[in-house]
Amino acid sequence: MSDLGSGDEGISGSKYNASNMEGSSSRNDFESSGKTSSAVEQELATKMLQIQSKRFYLDVKQNRRGRFIKVAEIGADGRRSQIYLALSTAAEFRDHLSSFSDYYASLGPPNTDNLPEDGKLKSEMMIKDNRRYYLDLKENARGRFLRVSQTITRGGPRSQIALPAQGMIEFRDALTDLLEEFGVNDGGFKGDLPEERHMKVDNKNFYFDIGQNNRGVYMRISEVKNNFRTSITIPEKCWVRFRDIFNDYCDKMKKSSDSVTADNNLPTTTINNLK
Repeated sequence: MSDLGSGDEGISGSKYNASNMEGSSSRNDFESSGKTSSAVEQELATKMLQIQSKRFYLDVKQNRRGRFIKVAEIGADGRRSQIYLALSTAAEFRDHLSSFSDYYASLGPPNTDNLPEDGKLKSEMMIKDNRRYYLDLKENARGRFLRVSQTITRGGPRSQIALPAQGMIEFRDALTDLLEEFGVNDGGFKGDLPEERHMKVDNKNFYFDIGQNNRGVYMRISEVKNNFRTSITIPEKCWVRFRDIFNDYCDKMKKSSDSVTADNNLPTTTINNLK
């Protein structure tokens, strides 16, 4: 799976081509099965971290059951693993990351001749509904890392990621940013939000997504070109003003265009008389 992991977990894939991974049994606790429309699930935000040879994606999503964070790890060989965290669980995990980071900072340099028998340096557990999360700071011949394992009490395979110990602070800070924006409330929709809209202009795609967080409803407008995405977020309270400004520019451009068209259609004799 990774330079630090055991190499026996993960599913081949990438951020933009990972359909196999969505079949994981753990997804059903957060993501509705059998439906893929945006009315069922919305991606509200995403962050990507490059930690050593790995990439980690933190995707904030929302469906009828509520909001959650999908954490995906992609190793140097392209193998991918993932876990799901309710926002309240993500907040608890963030706090554990701080304590694990402090403990890691207090450790001396690795000693490959005196490794712990099971490799574990520090462990914690989190419980959320029918899910258990095991946090194990471990050490092996390749270094120290935090293993995060997710299990479901009713059965199913264990899903897990391995975070290099040096990246725990960076990961915690990225998680904190998302929680500050979306809060720690796991509650679902308070009403029906409009479905996403899409338009294509030349080689660009524009996506209009409506979402909500602890500060209210907003619109995210994303421009995607060659797998590069830029986005702006507009709070609902600004929509009318945003529309008025946009309409004003549309009207001015139309008048300017009509004026140019009218000048081009003038007879030659008329144009000469105006000179």
